[in-house]
Amino acid sequence: MSDPTRTYLDFERPVAELDAKIEELETLAASNSADVPDVADEIAKLRQKSAEQLASLYEKLDPWRKTQVARHPERPHFRDYRRLLIEDFEELCGDRRFSEDPAIVGGIGRFHGRSVVVMGHEKGRDTQSRLKHNFGMARPEGYRKAIRLMDMAEKFKMPVLTFVDTAGAYPGVGAEERGQAEAIARSTERCLTLGVPLISVIAGEGGSGGAVALASANSIIMLQHSIYSVISPEGCASILWKDAARARDAAIAMKITAQDLKELKIIDHIVKEPIGGAHRAPDDTVRKIGEKIDSVLSGLEGLRASDLRARRRERFLAIGRLEASEG
Repeated sequence: MSDPTRTYLDFERPVAELDAKIEELETLAASNSADVPDVADEIAKLRQKSAEQLASLYEKLDPWRKTQVARHPERPHFRDYRRLLIEDFEELCGDRRFSEDPAIVGGIGRFHGRSVVVMGHEKGRDTQSRLKHNFGMARPEGYRKAIRLMDMAEKFKMPVLTFVDTAGAYPGVGAEERGQAEAIARSTERCLTLGVPLISVIAGEGGSGGAVALASANSIIMLQHSIYSVISPEGCASILWKDAARARDAAIAMKITAQDLKELKIIDHIVKEPIGGAHRAPDDTVRKIGEKIDSVLSGLEGLRASDLRARRRERFLAIGRLEASEG
């Protein structure tokens, strides 16, 4: 059966029309107790056409369309990675200074038999959960909670896994009054000084310092249609051209896609998504990410704390050297 509740992106309209026709014919066939071979044949043809149209669209996604895919509401969220990859998860809340921040969820659990600390941005799935998690935009207490969890990971020698999916840190007045910039800086610093393996996954939208604060890792894994940037395309367009409508131009200019970032050596690994994006086969996508994390983590295990810190520091300093040499 087709899924009538699926959310289609603007550029997927041709596929949406075909799927709507399939749904209509399926309803017709289901309401008719007799066999309807002609309808069945037509459904099969439309399914094939829909699949071909979808493959054609996703074969040539530009950076702006990738941005739309990265923001798709049905894309796997942190809770999906936690459910499928982490056993015996125990959530740990609060920053021990101000309050709990549901925008970043974290705790301890087991990944493929290893004890790990795992944390990530959670955007929420419906209106109620999105409001609860503030659309994945963390406040200072969220980053201070992340620091607390990383401190614990180092104390008990547990690897850290982070899942990044945020438009950026929350820009509210209260957050700024409580030291948003300082909290992000300290979280980034803690990532860089961590004496245990740190692996980050850019699962959807990796925006600004709010993403870097959890992604200054030994190895960065990125889904094929995720994005990672210093600012959103809309924000960049507003600054450069005073026109947010030029977000597509900004997305192209900023080189925010996994493919561009891999070439620039800002990320390390790209995990291929199903045709049509991760939201069309979320569980399979999560399992593929799990396989890649397992492979990368195996290569980091056994390294001394000093080696892990040195490698992490060098990979980020190398980014600056690359930009300077090209400037």
